[in-house]
Amino acid sequence: MALRRGFKSEASDLAEEVRGELGLSRFDRMDPFALARHLAVPVIPLSDLTATCSGAQYFLAVEPGTLSAVTVFEGVRRIVVHNDTHSPARQNSNVTHELAHGLLLHAPAPALDSATGCRDWNADHEEEADWLTGELLVTRPMALAVARGKFSRESAMERLGVSRKMLQWRINATGAAKQAAREADRFS
Repeated sequence: MALRRGFKSEASDLAEEVRGELGLSRFDRMDPFALARHLAVPVIPLSDLTATCSGAQYFLAVEPGTLSAVTVFEGVRRIVVHNDTHSPARQNSNVTHELAHGLLLHAPAPALDSATGCRDWNADHEEEADWLTGELLVTRPMALAVARGKFSRESAMERLGVSRKMLQWRINATGAAKQAAREADRFS
């Protein structure tokens, strides 16, 4: 599946606008919890729900990989519930992904298909939210700086609060790796 034509540019512009509203440069860490406060979207750790929701313990202890984060709607109000047993870098990605859906004005939909009982999945929305998540957490200029060797991968991961997988995906997906390689060839 491919993103619609022009979406990547729109997402880059939106991420730059949002990061600007938060007072961040292209090389600064974007804290998803600060973004949630800025957007007035409450974020609740799943562990806070164990006393009132019998399923919470299942997703925390039995199958922690099954639930990363979810947006719950109360009318037009969004609330993000995230699995706080995941690593901090993964939590950053999970929460940012849910906020990206809101920034992209994705309409609420039932979590489960009423006919099959299976998860209702809008692949286009998920791909858009994934891309915007990357734009918010690892800007193209930062990916290019890492690809050029201006930051080590480890220092970039620490600086941005992202996983190795997220950082590498952005370096590849933005074309930063190819651009840095072309530049290196040109100057060697």
